[in-house]
Amino acid sequence: MKKLFKKAMAVCLAAVMTVGLCSCGQAGNKTLNIAIVKQLDHASLDEIASAIEAQLNELGTQNGVEVKVTVYSGQNDQSTIKQICDQAIAQKVDAIVPIATMAAQVAAGSAQDSKTPVIFAAVSDPKAADLTGFEYVTGTSDGLNTNFIMDMMFTQNPDIKKVGLLYSTSEVNSQTPIEEAKAYLADKNIETVAYFANNNEEAVMSAALFVDSEVDAVFTPTDNVIMAAELAIYETFADAGIPHYAGADSFVRNGAFATCGVNYTELGKKTADLAFKAAREGMEGMEDYYLMDGGIITVNTETAAKIGADISKFNGMGEIVEVTTTEE
Repeated sequence: MKKLFKKAMAVCLAAVMTVGLCSCGQAGNKTLNIAIVKQLDHASLDEIASAIEAQLNELGTQNGVEVKVTVYSGQNDQSTIKQICDQAIAQKVDAIVPIATMAAQVAAGSAQDSKTPVIFAAVSDPKAADLTGFEYVTGTSDGLNTNFIMDMMFTQNPDIKKVGLLYSTSEVNSQTPIEEAKAYLADKNIETVAYFANNNEEAVMSAALFVDSEVDAVFTPTDNVIMAAELAIYETFADAGIPHYAGADSFVRNGAFATCGVNYTELGKKTADLAFKAAREGMEGMEDYYLMDGGIITVNTETAAKIGADISKFNGMGEIVEVTTTEE
């Protein structure tokens, strides 16, 4: 009986040690907690957030690391975003991934004391947004090639006489491309008309004013406020035969005519790569930010047909992606 008892005990101890070793092996792979903070909900930011989350999960699987991702929306409210970021830092997340300029600015401020890695996504002008020069901040930029979009505009219609500029005064990332557009158009002696909108209602009113002003085309940069309002204004432009050129493909998927910009899924993947590395190894050796390549022309074929535009005129200018309007 004693021998049987000792043998049973030996088997149990061996089993306990095996479980203990397995547990230690798992514990050695630190769980990463990452907070994704969207400035607000709209197609571009949703696409980026989904791409970041998917890539982080893939990287975790590849490296045997558990990655816990929580996605928040700040509803375009600075105080809400601040509360989210402060809470994430208090919970000692390994990295914060803010999407869009205001969210990035708030996150950088919240992490000033803790130096929690802040890996922003889709900030068009990080330097103008004062997001450079921090040891704990980096990210991806969807900087817009404004002159190229102006080239597209005149390739489609060489006889343009008046261009409307639609943007939000609350969006820092809109300032540089709007100034670039003004300079480009001034060189061609083209009249410009600017109207601003800081919410959906103002965007609807501004769209009507552009129609009354008889502009030949409207340009909007990567402006999150106008993007959120695109579904409410695209028909006004299309019914008047006015092409709306915008700074991201999400505008076009929601009814705008055309854009040339970055692939936001690829931008999200790159952002996730940076966040995973920063969360595991720290920020050493990283650049202030990483500019994503553009070159993708996205055209809404339904809008093109309604305004009588010939999308074949864009042939040779880049890779053309044809989309239709999706209400999301």
